[in-house]
Amino acid sequence: MTPQLRRFALDLGPLFVFFIAYRFVGIYAATGVFMVTVLVALVLDYVFERKLSPVPIMTEILVVIFGGLTLYLKNALFIKIKPTALYMLFGLTLLGGLYFNRLFLKYVLSLGFELPESAWRTLTLRYGIFFLALAAANEIVWRNFSESFWVDYKVWGVMPIILLFSISQAPLLMKHQSADKTDVTPAD
Repeated sequence: MTPQLRRFALDLGPLFVFFIAYRFVGIYAATGVFMVTVLVALVLDYVFERKLSPVPIMTEILVVIFGGLTLYLKNALFIKIKPTALYMLFGLTLLGGLYFNRLFLKYVLSLGFELPESAWRTLTLRYGIFFLALAAANEIVWRNFSESFWVDYKVWGVMPIILLFSISQAPLLMKHQSADKTDVTPAD
């Protein structure tokens, strides 16, 4: 299995397991299964990479807290607001870091991209606002539609939205990566 495919499986596998479990056993059992599969994915991530990045750790913490509240209180509200809390955390962390001159997105993505500071700032601002918009969208969906629709949106709506947004950032990345390459003068 390639590292990219493994990353994809570890990131999205628990979500797909949640979706399937929800269809067969309902929201509470699916929440318990989701909690376990996210933990398994985190452990496997560590086994393969020998390190843990902050995003899966924060996700696991929120899944345990909100999933635990869902199961303990028998109230699906908590698992429904978990994505809102996660996206708000990401958005506010990025924007707060930007305000304090900390480019957290650069820390997370720096292995894949070399960009000038101005491009990292622009990308951080865009992703910060995007995650806050995702939080608002999650609130709108779970408050105004059925639980089943929310589960479908969480699995089949959010991932394509994130993918499309990320693809829409390609011109910024290409502009600055090609600009970096043209600024380099060859050695004689």
